[in-house]
Amino acid sequence: MTRKLPIIAVATAPGKGGIGVVRISGHNLKPIIKALFQKALLPRQASLLGLQDGSGQLIDQLVAIYFAAPASFTGEDVLELQCHGGPQLLELVMKRCLELGKEDGLVIAEPGEFTLRAYLNNKVDLAQAEAIADLIEAQSEAAVRGAARSLRGAFSDDINDLVEEITQLRILVESTLDFPEEEIEFLESAQARARLAAVKTKLQALRDGAKQGKILRDGIQLVLAGAPNVGKSSLLNKLAGEEVAIVTSIAGTTRDRVKESIQIEGVPMHIIDTAGLRKTSDEVEAKGIERTWEAIGLADLVIFLTAPNAKKETDDLRAQILEALPAKCPILEVLNKADLLGQPEAHQDGVLLVSAKTGQGTDALKEAILQAVGWSGPQEGAIVSRRRHLDCLERAAEHIEKSEQFAANGNNSLELFAEELFLAQNHLGQITGKLLPDDLLGKIFSQFCIGKWRSAGFRTKTLNMPKMLKSFD
Repeated sequence: MTRKLPIIAVATAPGKGGIGVVRISGHNLKPIIKALFQKALLPRQASLLGLQDGSGQLIDQLVAIYFAAPASFTGEDVLELQCHGGPQLLELVMKRCLELGKEDGLVIAEPGEFTLRAYLNNKVDLAQAEAIADLIEAQSEAAVRGAARSLRGAFSDDINDLVEEITQLRILVESTLDFPEEEIEFLESAQARARLAAVKTKLQALRDGAKQGKILRDGIQLVLAGAPNVGKSSLLNKLAGEEVAIVTSIAGTTRDRVKESIQIEGVPMHIIDTAGLRKTSDEVEAKGIERTWEAIGLADLVIFLTAPNAKKETDDLRAQILEALPAKCPILEVLNKADLLGQPEAHQDGVLLVSAKTGQGTDALKEAILQAVGWSGPQEGAIVSRRRHLDCLERAAEHIEKSEQFAANGNNSLELFAEELFLAQNHLGQITGKLLPDDLLGKIFSQFCIGKWRSAGFRTKTLNMPKMLKSFD
């Protein structure tokens, strides 16, 4: 399912740095190591060596570490070259390695190919592989900790335990199908329905945790929407703690989306300030309003902002926003400029009162935001999850629900009971990659940033990942 050729890539981020790491992985790297340094390297021992170009000139003095298979990240031989971190220097190191490794088939790694090899060599499962990318891209401390737990296998262990319980249930149900007179009695004595109920409970807990994990990973797309001059930009600045948007008394000042990322109790919030919604003949403002509606259509949460001096069109505007909202997207109605109302109650007719000028009500607004998106607070043992994981868990839950119905129908539905258990098990297996279509596997790893290296002189064609996976033997 992957190329058998040795692969090479810069493992550190682009740009200048004190150290840059070049990594090579393959089934047998001893010939390449010999060609690079004219000597063999002992496994897991750091060696300070000089790398020379074709004319004998020193390229860099570097630290080389050899990891012999299978005791490496990929499960293959791995050579790690710790060089000085200049981009041009790393390019020269890459070039020299490719020259000396040409006879052994050394090629530039495709995005995610190192991690793909780790997965195919059973060093990590798919959920752990995804956790590597999530750990790198984590937007908060909570997300870092959650991704680290997933990488250690906490999420995978929960999935595997649940799969095992379903497997035992399947064995129990299918083993009774040849004994029609004893089926029900046998299942009752084995407490099949009670065990199924326990599976359902554990699956629901996993779904709840995965929803929180997705929030940690992706953050929340929060759109500030409303008529012009109700204080959207001022509220953005107050939440961000700095002047990120221009604020004037002139309606229509904001003509395009302004995006700022913050954290509320460790949850990443991507707040989008939008152009005020109104009819306009101004071509530039009209374009900004069009983009406002686009942002609303992609939002996880919309704050509909009004002000005491807002026009009567508020009801019509609210109706338009509700119609444009994505499915299941909540909306918070917030009245700004509460400082103009004297000493009002915190809520008025279901509307949260705030003042972007004084800060009044902003703490309550933050709490309302977290509640609206379903955040239940930081949890010990939280994991980071993806939309793919949620989809698999939800589909598994649907089949468990159906299996309960068939289990209650008696002998006539036992085969259907067994089939629904199988389908639930199948969806759970897709999370860890034990049961996963090749096309999805290719898509997942092609989006990894790990192992990706490009320069003007070393561009490669994108591999047909599904085809590549199927070619593995």
